[in-house]
Amino acid sequence: MKRIFIGIVFLFSLACKEKPKTSYTVQEIIDKSIEDSGGMHYIDHNTSFVFRNRKYVSQNDQGKKILKRISFLDSITITDEKTNAVFQRFINDSLVKLSDSIANRYANSVNSVHYFARLPYGLNDGAVHKKILGEESIKGVNYYKIEVTFDQDNGGEDFDDVYVYWFNKETFKPDYLAYDFHVNGGGQRFREAYNERYVNGIRFVDYNNFKTKTKGIPIYEIGQLFEKGELELLSKIELSEVEVNKN
Repeated sequence: MKRIFIGIVFLFSLACKEKPKTSYTVQEIIDKSIEDSGGMHYIDHNTSFVFRNRKYVSQNDQGKKILKRISFLDSITITDEKTNAVFQRFINDSLVKLSDSIANRYANSVNSVHYFARLPYGLNDGAVHKKILGEESIKGVNYYKIEVTFDQDNGGEDFDDVYVYWFNKETFKPDYLAYDFHVNGGGQRFREAYNERYVNGIRFVDYNNFKTKTKGIPIYEIGQLFEKGELELLSKIELSEVEVNKN
């Protein structure tokens, strides 16, 4: 009888162990998303791609992150380089002196393109705050809906922008994202990922970029506006000539 009881307890404990996890913290969702999208490859690989006729290069040099944007104009090559808090512009390898305001604008532009191209990797940066808003269904697929905000310190010039991400509950990949911005009169954008591909272990996507038809829409409602077909396609964000190489 004792053996039967032990056997029942063993089978019960085994069944409990095999039961899939159904509840995740916001940090677990982000960590799983980053792992499935590239993981350590984001750290020990360099990447490059072309976006709107400019080449973007991301490098890691002994722990220092280097972000570049290279523009080719006839015989002139303009290289914008951002390393931590330092931004420099070179024209044909000659350093160009810029005012602080212009340098900050260029640096934010370079950082923004790299940020979106490397998502979800940047969502574990120190200045990022993440919060689960709940779950939401888009096109019949269930998602974790997560809010992302930023500290003013190290949060960039647009630290007060609010982002919302929709992470697929099965794959943990961010299929959609939206953000509420304040520069140039402000507004909202909603991005739908498509053309997913992995290049040497890192996930890249392109986006359909939508805008709201009227300003002032709460960013938390924009997913349902997309579901109802009430957003307007503004542009397509497409990356080409993607390359990934180990440091």
